[in-house]
Amino acid sequence: MAVEYTANAIQTVAVGQNVLFTDEPICCNKGFVVHRDGSGIITLRGITNNQCFARYRVSFGANIAVPTGSAVGAISLAIAINGEPVQTTNMIVTPAAVDEYFNVSTDVFINVPKGCCYTIAVENTSTIPVNVQNANIIIDRVA
Repeated sequence: MAVEYTANAIQTVAVGQNVLFTDEPICCNKGFVVHRDGSGIITLRGITNNQCFARYRVSFGANIAVPTGSAVGAISLAIAINGEPVQTTNMIVTPAAVDEYFNVSTDVFINVPKGCCYTIAVENTSTIPVNVQNANIIIDRVA
């Protein structure tokens, strides 16, 4: 089972805020993954029969840049679980000018305990706003 959420239009993500996903090309009809269109929060559910946890692989990719009007500097995004960024998923680039786009991507395995739910998001971990375009997150239940 795989789910995909996307947002192709450019969005400016404020410091500490989440990338918003507006489209759902591939949805989950079993209730394992829950998302409201236009939200940046996705819920992973630990629905299992015999296992102690449900394992998901979360992959994210996008083009990011410093927005016009901001000081040029390092920008970064990271996958967050229950509001806390996972440091090993931090994607950092340092553009030389505003509106200079870089492609970033990361993925992580997440174990959700049986009967529990975790929320995930892609958070701006920079000290300045970030333009995000062609955001794509794929969630694959692997166990």
